[in-house]
Amino acid sequence: MNWTFINTGTNTGIYNMNYDLQLVENCKLNEAYFRIYRWKPYCISLGYTQNILDVNQEKATSENIDIVRRPTGGRAILHAEEITYSVVLPLNSKYTARFVYAKISEALIKGLVKYNPIFIDAELENTQPNFAKLHKQPDGMVCFASTAKSEVKYKGKKLIGSAQRKMGNYLLQHGSILCGTYHRNLIEYLNSISEYDYKLIKNEFYTKTIEIETVTGIKVDYDFLTKSLVKGFEEEWGIEFNK
Repeated sequence: MNWTFINTGTNTGIYNMNYDLQLVENCKLNEAYFRIYRWKPYCISLGYTQNILDVNQEKATSENIDIVRRPTGGRAILHAEEITYSVVLPLNSKYTARFVYAKISEALIKGLVKYNPIFIDAELENTQPNFAKLHKQPDGMVCFASTAKSEVKYKGKKLIGSAQRKMGNYLLQHGSILCGTYHRNLIEYLNSISEYDYKLIKNEFYTKTIEIETVTGIKVDYDFLTKSLVKGFEEEWGIEFNK
């Protein structure tokens, strides 16, 4: 398998989602890709089945917040102070969807530890929540309100949210590595929530999510974090990227 690393820097929501889809479309059976990217302007992404009416589009537009639909599932995310990753590769008997999901998370943890040894305490979630039930609850509109099996958490709190989709013989997985706290402002752009639900969701962000800057107490060095993630990925997968 020939692995290629791509750093596309900072782009709009539509660009970022289309780029992931183009990687899937152009990927060959002996190829795989690991991509790192960021967002400008900040962007709310919705899972592909989520109702866009969950988000106050007028408010988001007036405050220069993009809105885009992801090709993967999950719920709303405000992409802001984060590094986003995507992986595209062909599926086979060795690279099953479940195997890839966990393997990517392990690679990301190794990268985090290379960035700062404090993340040695990061781990994979070992249980799967009932998403059908969760999505019917008020906090079901937001992705970081729950942690899926094999997602990355730190001391019980979600640090990296990931989503996956099979597309023909290929797999797309992408996710958000939380760096700063701005993602919590998603609640300000949600429609039709009561004061009680507002407080509930706000509390979910504080009690169920955590960010690199919150753990380390210092601003993220995005360049060094990117390099660390690349090294962690190469180490976990036993590869060397074509760059």
